Amino acid sequence: MKKIVLLLALSAGLGLTAKAQDKPVSFGVKAGLALPNQTASAMGLSISTSSKTSFYVGAVANINLSPMFTFQPGLTFIGKGGEVDFSDIAEEFGFGEDDVADMKATTNMSYLELPLNLLANFAAGNGKVFIGAGPFAAYALSGNDKVGGEKVDYEFGSGDDQVKRMEFGLNFLGGYQLKSGLNIHAGYGLGLSNLQNSSNEKVKNKVFTVGLGFNF
Repeated sequence: MKKIVLLLALSAGLGLTAKAQDKPVSFGVKAGLALPNQTASAMGLSISTSSKTSFYVGAVANINLSPMFTFQPGLTFIGKGGEVDFSDIAEEFGFGEDDVADMKATTNMSYLELPLNLLANFAAGNGKVFIGAGPFAAYALSGNDKVGGEKVDYEFGSGDDQVKRMEFGLNFLGGYQLKSGLNIHAGYGLGLSNLQNSSNEKVKNKVFTVGLGFNF
C-alpha cells in the first residue's frame, strides 16, 4: 500500500513539473523601431541610402523542439525603404552640389513579412538569452518615392518599370526574455532578392530593428 501511495505521489510530482516547463507551443507579440535602408546599383554605379525611421508590429509562434532549440515562425508588418541626400552623391553622378542643393528623396515601402527563425536558448539570471536566424519572405503592400513635395506611387508587377511584390532574405536576431514572458530583442534583415525587374538595375532592402515582445 505504501508503494502505491509513493508511486501516486511521484506521478503527481512529475505532472506538476511538466506543467511548470515551457509549453510545447506558445504565442507572442512584438513591436518596435525599424531603421531600414537600401543599396542600389545601376550603370556601374552603386549607392547605399541613409536609414529612415519606421516601425514594425507582429505576432510569433514558439514551437519548442528541445530544451535548447525553438522554431519561431511569425507574421510582421514592417516599414522599409531609405533616404538619399543628393548633395552627398552629386560627385558620383556628375552633378555640382549647387545643382542638387536641398534635394532629398525618401523611399517608403510597407511589407507583410513571414520570418521562419530557429532560436537557441540559454538560461541566464531570471530568464534566458536567445539568438537565432532564418529565412524570410515578404509581400509588398505599398510603396512610393517622395522627392521634395512630390510623391510617386510604385506600380507592382513584372514589367521593367515596375517593382516586384515579393522579397526574400535572411533574418538574424537576439535578445533576452524574462520568465514572465517579457523580452527585449534586436534584429537585422538582409534582403537578398532584387526589388527591380530590370537586370540593369538592382535594389535591395536592409533593416535593423529593436523592440519589445511578450510571450503568453
